[in-house]
Amino acid sequence: MQPRDTVAAVSTIDVDLRTTVGFRVTDAAGRLLGRVECPMYGTRPDEPDALSVRARRFFASRRMVPADAISEIDGAARRIDLRVHRDALPRFL
Repeated sequence: MQPRDTVAAVSTIDVDLRTTVGFRVTDAAGRLLGRVECPMYGTRPDEPDALSVRARRFFASRRMVPADAISEIDGAARRIDLRVHRDALPRFL
């Protein structure tokens, strides 16, 4: 059995994260985390490497979702599934 919040195999996702604004984000348990507010840039100025996800509540903090935490992006359903649980994602303003 694999420990919680770990990944056995890692794959890269060949999707432009700039096109995911407004997508619903669910964690590994299938619980709704929120919607993508905007892409976040860090290592390269022209390529986002994380997403800012905001919950539905007005004063809720945002969560940073690194690109390597994404398991699947469904463009037709406008949904992003994560391979980690919500507690593993850092919160910010």
